[in-house]
Amino acid sequence: MADDHVDLGRRGFLRGQRRAAPAPLRPPWSRADRFTDLCTRCGACAEACPEGIVRRGDGGFPEIDFRRGECSFCAACADACPEAVFDRAAARPWTLTARMAPSCLAMNRIVCRSCRDACPESAIRFALAPGGVAVPTVEDGACTGCGACLAACPADAVTLHPAETVHETVQAS
Repeated sequence: MADDHVDLGRRGFLRGQRRAAPAPLRPPWSRADRFTDLCTRCGACAEACPEGIVRRGDGGFPEIDFRRGECSFCAACADACPEAVFDRAAARPWTLTARMAPSCLAMNRIVCRSCRDACPESAIRFALAPGGVAVPTVEDGACTGCGACLAACPADAVTLHPAETVHETVQAS
């Protein structure tokens, strides 16, 4: 996931520093409010993940890396955890929604449907836009945030955001 945000403050500009990276994505069903307090960094969740998308990140805490594949929501990570890090009673494993960046090939008049073809929920549709170019749209209600589209995108143009952030962005526009 490319970070196109640049810190344009004077000090950041002169040093070429980027803004702080977004918080890492934690495994599904994890309790975000107390994750770092409860997680012992044992690595059991990463070892149990059959897709291999759970990896040790900064400080040894588990993170999701969708470049390795998609989440099947099998719950192996949650079942393997010896601590109370995961809340399997939650209605959804997480509330992520896919968004396309301007670097999307289809948005740049290059025929590509990789994200749509990879989406197991058929949440990505291509609608014909003015000028005869089909651009992707994501059905928020159908998107599970599994990351299949992100892993398949040749332009690295798909990002996943918590649903609250997506709705705030839409309302602010």
